[in-house]
Amino acid sequence: MGCVFPLPKERQEAAARVTPQRETSFIEKMKKTNRNMVVFYGSQTGTAEEFCGRLAKDAQRYGMSGMSADLEENDMSELPRLVEIDNSLAVFCMATYGEGDPTDNAQDFYDWMQETDEELNGVKFAVFGLGNKTYEHFNAMGKYTDKRLEELGGRRIYDLGMGDDDGNLEEDFVSWKEQFWPAVCEHFGVEATGDDTSIRQYELVFPTDINMNKVYTGEMGRLKSFETQKPPFDAKNPYLATVAVNRQLNQAGDRHLMHLELDISGSQIRYDSGDHVAVYPMNDVSIVNRIGQILDADLDTVISLNNLDGESNKKHPFPCPTTYRTALTHYLDITNPPRTNVLFELAQYATDPKDQDILRKMASASPEGKGLYQSWVLDAQRNILAVLEDMPSLHPAIDHLCELLPRLQARYYSIASSGKVYSNMVSICAVVVEFQTSTGRSFKGVATNWLKNKVVVTDNGHKATVPMYVRKSQFRLPFKASNPVVMIGLGTGIAPFMGFLQERGWMKEQGKDVGETILYFGCRHRNQDFMYQQELEEFEKVGVLTQLNVAFSRDQEEKVYVQHLLKKNNEHLWKLIHTDNAHIYICGDARNMARDVQNAFYDIAEEVGGLTHTQAVAYIKKLMTKGRYAQDVWS
Repeated sequence: MGCVFPLPKERQEAAARVTPQRETSFIEKMKKTNRNMVVFYGSQTGTAEEFCGRLAKDAQRYGMSGMSADLEENDMSELPRLVEIDNSLAVFCMATYGEGDPTDNAQDFYDWMQETDEELNGVKFAVFGLGNKTYEHFNAMGKYTDKRLEELGGRRIYDLGMGDDDGNLEEDFVSWKEQFWPAVCEHFGVEATGDDTSIRQYELVFPTDINMNKVYTGEMGRLKSFETQKPPFDAKNPYLATVAVNRQLNQAGDRHLMHLELDISGSQIRYDSGDHVAVYPMNDVSIVNRIGQILDADLDTVISLNNLDGESNKKHPFPCPTTYRTALTHYLDITNPPRTNVLFELAQYATDPKDQDILRKMASASPEGKGLYQSWVLDAQRNILAVLEDMPSLHPAIDHLCELLPRLQARYYSIASSGKVYSNMVSICAVVVEFQTSTGRSFKGVATNWLKNKVVVTDNGHKATVPMYVRKSQFRLPFKASNPVVMIGLGTGIAPFMGFLQERGWMKEQGKDVGETILYFGCRHRNQDFMYQQELEEFEKVGVLTQLNVAFSRDQEEKVYVQHLLKKNNEHLWKLIHTDNAHIYICGDARNMARDVQNAFYDIAEEVGGLTHTQAVAYIKKLMTKGRYAQDVWS
């Protein structure tokens, strides 16, 4: 018989702190709460999650009972069991990330779909995809989910919806939803209630006996996580990195280009060249104060918004208890134009019937309503403050406004350094976003303006900090250092290539055989936005950079872009690609530059390689499949 030893006191305390395991059976939860519709989301920036919540909330208006569910938090192998629930339906809001990839929280579900041979006979489903037409793999995840669920025997009750973030994602979703619900009613023989009254999801609670040590002040997950930092660091537990360097990269011009270095010493964070850093910004304090002033609210009131559905995994819309000030500063998106569902719900608070009508019209799927929303909200870049200012009769309850606004999301930047050379430092380069809107207001990008104002050491001696974590990327240098590398970057698209160059230089110092390293960089003017000019010229001088080609698009009458320089060097590039196994990397604007560069490579394959256009397209596609043509692009 073995001996039994009591657990040490600290182990007993740790055991007592363990939270009960979260229910992962969505089927059992649906049965327990009498739901017959589940809306799953695969979301990277929060939009798919928001759409999912809206569908689940709308369900009761259409004779269904819905719940939203995170793909990552549920056992998706239970999907075949959905037939155990009468008149049941599974809806999937699936965002596509990067080059046709699933979002982080949809990765396990994607793997399950690929590997499973389980049958979904009798399972009713519908899919709405979120993508961006400027990317080659437009809505890949939505398309794959829709196709695969049907292959497994599922029954599609309404057509795949495809939202385009390069156009008007909100309009695409609203238009799809307007047709989706009648299809649901027809299929299940249910009727719309016709009730358009606002449905609250959360109730406002004023905590009694407030202990300020238990009030959230901007933390993403664990209370006081910024005071007592514990690895590993991720989206729910960001690391508070000290700003070691914040310098302007340009001396002239009206734009502000900046380089920041974040100190990650002691964090145990590891990164590779090509990875992304995510930072959690704070909203402009003046906008927060003005919202409080218009709504006549005491922003320092401690509140909690509690889910009326006690069975929901999402207990609050943001960390609670907290104050209105913290919610509006750290947790809610108050800078981007509000979506149509927010306008619809706010309409009830307008005392002027005309304002009510305008808000409801903009939230409708009518051509007139869509046009008005496009011009008055989107084109004019009206954020929630501008809406409140320009509709004086609109005076919503601040707690309802906080419930409706989407979460403020982390901003991703390509890391501008190499983890092998600078293991304790992560570099960012960015251009500050600021412009005048048609209403005469100044629009300021949340993250870039916040970062710009991060003084290394403040007047009172405090060091500036940034909540951050690292997201792994597929944008990687070749495994063999001897492979040539061709890098093509536009503007801040230079970022990952600074890391690549540092790493290639480090490899050279290690005595490795490093292949040709060529950079094509594009910007507007040599004297205004030639980012890292000194560093790049030094890399060229010491032989790390074999060739530096820069296109200044506006320094001469005829515009010159990187694709023009590529075509000038077509024979050398074809030899590198076709004979020497070169890897091609593109970083920057997806809408124009990435497409133009791809077309330039088609031309090179045709003109020098003697391929037909069809063969050239297939050739570049094959390079992509092999990981020899990689893109880190945004729109």
